[in-house]
Amino acid sequence: MTDQQQDSEVTADFWFDPLCPWAWMTSRWMLEVEKLRPVRVRWNVMSLAVLNEDRLDELSESYRELLKHAWGPVRVVIAAQQLHGAEVAGPLYTALGTRYHNQGLPKDRATLVAALEEAGLPAGLADHADKDTYDAELRASHAAGISKVGQEVGTPVIAVPGADGQEVAFFGPVVTPAPRGDQAAALWDGTLLVASVPGFYELKRTRTAEPSFG
Repeated sequence: MTDQQQDSEVTADFWFDPLCPWAWMTSRWMLEVEKLRPVRVRWNVMSLAVLNEDRLDELSESYRELLKHAWGPVRVVIAAQQLHGAEVAGPLYTALGTRYHNQGLPKDRATLVAALEEAGLPAGLADHADKDTYDAELRASHAAGISKVGQEVGTPVIAVPGADGQEVAFFGPVVTPAPRGDQAAALWDGTLLVASVPGFYELKRTRTAEPSFG
């Protein structure tokens, strides 16, 4: 990584579904990176419900059970963005993810309301969990992320500058627990490094650990 890359502010687009534990891990890493590198994360919604709506028969019973709760949270985040500005997505995601993943709270209206209040947003936005008012915007946000990486992957998706400043997007990185300190910075530097290599697509190994929310 060059000194110029380290000194120039980078915008990283991040697509998440609040229910995905792996996206949660990666998002906490990105918040750590913001402290250590000149990076600004721009938070975007993608939807596990939309991603899987045409292939439910191929999914495990446990995953289909998760998807029963998948529409509400993303609809609430999209409604919050549409009515209160794009910048509210990050704080609301943190409030939701902390409750879903760290605290193990139910995926119900009470949890949505508590997260909205923590993020300084009206509790009434929880009504949008059962409304399709902004589904077009939700699908557009989802498509913007998934079109960069293809239908074979899910959330998280990040997009960063690659060679000659051209945007490069990846699924991942998938990591647990979320790296801190020097490890977080090194993983970010490595992400920019592989993004700078034209034609680089994938590094992967089988996951042998569950998400660690400590």
